[in-house]
Amino acid sequence: MNGTAFSLNGIGYDVDGRTLLHPLTLDVPRGEVVGILGHNGSGKSTLLKILARFQTPTRGRAECLGQALGSFRAKEYARKVAYLPQQAPDTDGMTVKEVVALGRYPWHGALGRFSGNDRAKVEEALELTSMTAMADRIVDTLSGGERQRAFLAMLVAQDTECLLLDEPISALDINHQIEVMRLIQSLAHDHNRSVLIVLHDINMAARYCDQVIALSGGRLVAHDETEALITTDRLDAIYGVRMGIFRHPETQTPISYVL
Repeated sequence: MNGTAFSLNGIGYDVDGRTLLHPLTLDVPRGEVVGILGHNGSGKSTLLKILARFQTPTRGRAECLGQALGSFRAKEYARKVAYLPQQAPDTDGMTVKEVVALGRYPWHGALGRFSGNDRAKVEEALELTSMTAMADRIVDTLSGGERQRAFLAMLVAQDTECLLLDEPISALDINHQIEVMRLIQSLAHDHNRSVLIVLHDINMAARYCDQVIALSGGRLVAHDETEALITTDRLDAIYGVRMGIFRHPETQTPISYVL
């Protein structure tokens, strides 16, 4: 473990008299994939939006890379943290390369010159996500998995240390889910990105996440190494459903099923 990407101390969020996220305290490690699990309305997206600075917590304190979230200037924070929401941005007829180039905005601004370093970062991101051959394709013409890889390439080009991903595989079929999760795992383990990802698929989390944060009703239920968290009792506490566990015959990762 190489230190802490995010540190949360009593972070909570209330709106219109309702508590969407009860105070929680935890650390997110650097260079790992950390999954966020929980039923709909459990506070997963709220937590991610707080870390992305799209919402301001109503209590507690959060830090990114040892610095208070509120102390960063907007462009400075965008050089540290990249965020992909559930609803993908409108590409409006843009090519893959044009979309990926948007990731360089925090480094040169709206009126800044697109430098040689910017071009190199775009090419590197395309190569890393296996999108070089599709660089001139219109994003709207791509398959679901290819589109997600294009958006991930945009985040890679942003050249941040932390990636926040809100359900990036929820609309994909199984082969594209695996493709995207392998890429995300590689970004963390091989390229030292810190990834926090909202997932609904427990078995994808078990296979590709190093740690899991589990929420229920806006409360932190568990935060642990994936191997320790994917158990019958702990999944019951998260989802309120009895589940069985067996081991993958090759990887030995836990696989869950409803009893």
